[in-house]
Amino acid sequence: MDVYEAVGSRRAVRAFSGRPVPREVLTRVLTAAARAPSSGNLQPWQVFAVSGEPLADLKRQATARALAGDPGDGREYPMYPAELTAPYRERFAGAAALRYAALGIEREDPQRPVRIAALNTQAFGAPLVLFCYLDRAMGPGQWADAGMYLQTVMLLLRAEGLHSCPQVMWTMYRETVGRLVGAGDRLVLLCGLAVGFEEESASRVRTGRADITETVRFIGD
Repeated sequence: MDVYEAVGSRRAVRAFSGRPVPREVLTRVLTAAARAPSSGNLQPWQVFAVSGEPLADLKRQATARALAGDPGDGREYPMYPAELTAPYRERFAGAAALRYAALGIEREDPQRPVRIAALNTQAFGAPLVLFCYLDRAMGPGQWADAGMYLQTVMLLLRAEGLHSCPQVMWTMYRETVGRLVGAGDRLVLLCGLAVGFEEESASRVRTGRADITETVRFIGD
């Protein structure tokens, strides 16, 4: 798979099979991903790869919280701006409607928030979740580095025939995650990344992207 194929086929998969991710494949991916850009070579990411019974236990605990209507732990950083304006508001709404309709969750469903939370806390059936943390001393530049690192991981996973789904949702259960992985107070959870083989029988959703004319300006020859 070349780079264009990896980029073109990467999407947030929300239906994984129970097939485990081979440790040697994961090690190969994470070793190669360490070559991602890092300003000053700080390599600020700290990753915990959770699978097997520890992940099953985490899913049980987080899902129990979700189903009980637990609002979650206070966010340590905002997921989105308080007020989304055009065109971001329309992009967000369109993607959300498409995504959750494919999962059988309608906007009018009064249990919609709980059902969405419970699907997320099961990591959509993924057998592996990578939890990416940063040291609290790090700034916006290092958060950008972590984003580039995670994108590199996701593209390398595609090269191995695997899929992924970034999950900022896990920050809502950061205390439960932190206890399990042993993350101290010095670390802040950026997100989880569900990893696995796609469930072939599941419906597939691919959100659109803005035309390049909306997001890029060419200046010069």
